[in-house]
Amino acid sequence: MTDSIGHRLKLAVIAPSTNTSVQPEMDDMRPAGVTNHFGRIFIPDDPIRSDADFEQLLVNIRASMERTIEEVITCDPARLVMGMSSETFWDGAEGAKRLEKEMSKVAGGRPVSMGSDAVNEALKCFGDIKRIAVVTPYTPAADKRVIGYFEDCGFEVVALEGLKCSSPVQIAHTSERVLRDAMLKIDDPSVEAIVQVGTNLACARLAGIAEFWLDKPVVAINTAIYWHALRASGVEDKVQGFGSLLAEY
Repeated sequence: MTDSIGHRLKLAVIAPSTNTSVQPEMDDMRPAGVTNHFGRIFIPDDPIRSDADFEQLLVNIRASMERTIEEVITCDPARLVMGMSSETFWDGAEGAKRLEKEMSKVAGGRPVSMGSDAVNEALKCFGDIKRIAVVTPYTPAADKRVIGYFEDCGFEVVALEGLKCSSPVQIAHTSERVLRDAMLKIDDPSVEAIVQVGTNLACARLAGIAEFWLDKPVVAINTAIYWHALRASGVEDKVQGFGSLLAEY
C-alpha cells in the first residue's frame, strides 16, 4: 500500500526554524500526489551584523541539523530535500559532495537534493552557460563561498549583489521590489543567466516574471531544489508560474 495523499512521492524537507519562505514556495510547486513533510532546524533569530555573525549562524544550523533529519525521516520519505543553501556552498564543489554523502547517511541512505548541486544541474538545462550573476542575502564572507562554488563548477560570476540581511527572519522580509532592483543592478548583456541563492528569499514567483523582461534564464534556488527533487525522483510534471525551469524541463 502507498501513502493515500503522497501516493507518487513523499519528500522530507528540512529548513531553519526561522525560514518562512521554503515551505510555502515548495508547497505551491507541489504536483498532485506529491507531499512535502517539513522538519525544522532550531536556530535563534540572532542579528547578523558581520561575517562572524554569519559564521555563527552556520554553527547553529549544524548543531541541530542531524537531529532534524533523524526526526523527519520517520515519515518514511523517498528523498531528503535541503531547504537551506549557505551550508551547501560553503566548502566548494568538493565540500558539497561530502555534505551530500553525510546527509544521505543520516537519512538512512536516501538520496538528497540540495541547493548548490540543484542550481548547477538546473543551469545545464539552458545550454552552455558560463557567465552568471548572483543575488544573495548574505554577508561578504558567505558571498565569497558562493562564488568559489560556482567557479569550481566552471562558471564565471560576472557580478554579485549581497543584500546583507540583518537576521535570519529578516531575509524573508526582502520585498520583490528589492529583489527586482538587485537583478537589474547585476544584469548586463554579458550575463547569460541570473541565479538567486538563499532559501529564505522568496523569489520563486518573481524569477518567472523576471525571465520575461530580462529575456534570459533566472534561477531561484527554491525552484531549482524542488525541480531537482521531482525530476530525480521520476516526477516529470510541468509546473507553471515559477519560470521556465519547472515549466519546460
